[in-house]
Amino acid sequence: MLILLPPSETKRAGGVARPLDVTRLALPTLAPQREAVVDALVALSADEEAAARALKLGPKQHGEIAVNAALRDAPTMPAVDRYTGVLYDALGAASLTPAARRWVGAHVLVHSAPFGPVGALDPIPAYRLGAGTSLPGVPALRRLWSDAVSSALGELEPRFVLDLRSEAYAALGPVPDGIPSRYVRVVDEGSDGAVRALNHFNKHAKGALVRRLADERPRISSAAGFVRWADAAGLRVREAAAGELELFA
Repeated sequence: MLILLPPSETKRAGGVARPLDVTRLALPTLAPQREAVVDALVALSADEEAAARALKLGPKQHGEIAVNAALRDAPTMPAVDRYTGVLYDALGAASLTPAARRWVGAHVLVHSAPFGPVGALDPIPAYRLGAGTSLPGVPALRRLWSDAVSSALGELEPRFVLDLRSEAYAALGPVPDGIPSRYVRVVDEGSDGAVRALNHFNKHAKGALVRRLADERPRISSAAGFVRWADAAGLRVREAAAGELELFA
């Protein structure tokens, strides 16, 4: 099973003095797109006003421009440690056992805007860039990434993909046709029986799900296998619209 996670806007600073090397990241065929986006971000950072407009930064966020300017030389750390926020706090990568961490490294890709999907343990620098940002000098991110990411995912030939990305990041690289996958929506059932999508608890539920999977490390190779595991684990999951699963928070 391959799990696709979204990134987080908030990131942990620091890391080790080992600069970004796109050849060391998962899905190496994406190197040209990665280089193009990093070059565009670094170039944009030379003009503070233009960078603030493009990245939609307020006056107190202008320090993020310097973070992007240093992308080529900044310290790196594993992606699953770099990201913070609700989803990654629930996942709790720092407290995973070595075996669980290895499982995450083998089964999880985090879909970033500047680097595309990267391995959970791939070393990346801090950055500021969202899926909907337009960068001077490169095509719209959806156009730049979509086909290339789908092709790269197809080359992995995973037996089953559990897609936990937000819709914005799923659009940057749909799982290709022919690969069994399910897009997960986190929902709640009200007292009236109506099912509603959740926002904040969406992120927490996804992080907790990956944590549970990493701790138990089940062998899952299909949607049916995932549903069976979830039922046995006391999680409520059901097939919904075509290609989708509902995970009840």
